[in-house]
Amino acid sequence: MKSITTLDLQYAHRFYGFKGEAQYLHGHTGKLTIEVEDTINKGVNMVFPCNEIKKTAWNILQNFDHALILREDDPLLPAILAVYEEQGIKNGHPQNCMKGEAFHTELARAYPDCRLVVTKETMTVEGMIKIVYDLLKDKLNISKLTFTSGANAASEEYDVRKSMDRCPMCGIALDENGTCPKCGYKK
Repeated sequence: MKSITTLDLQYAHRFYGFKGEAQYLHGHTGKLTIEVEDTINKGVNMVFPCNEIKKTAWNILQNFDHALILREDDPLLPAILAVYEEQGIKNGHPQNCMKGEAFHTELARAYPDCRLVVTKETMTVEGMIKIVYDLLKDKLNISKLTFTSGANAASEEYDVRKSMDRCPMCGIALDENGTCPKCGYKK
């Protein structure tokens, strides 16, 4: 069975090197749908609480919300960073409360202090799915991701081969010590 939740993301990007409208800096409202598959947890009669899927994902993915997403070779990147440095906001500002966990993977790097995500590849809906899966695959049993942005949409399904140990009281994944990070239950 599956538990399904969605997240809305507002972001700006451009397709550097692309010949067409997308070469210009522009914004989108994206919707990410995350499907998590596992057995039904008998204690709480659900696969995984949707609000906990959202919390787990949002902890990292809020780096994409109200952010600028540029490819690492985009010549706008050094200019943007120079302006942020000049304004004194490159290393954060007290009013910047949209910060997720910083990450650095082969596909992308988040700079939460300046609401910037730098990607290896052009940030398409397909690219977003690759990045999201890479970031969340060890935290959730993802069976399918769908990302829509304007008229664009992509979806990918994944084989779920493992079952996660989950808390019988609240349904969320136990940590590496067999403890529930929400309620303190110990296996």
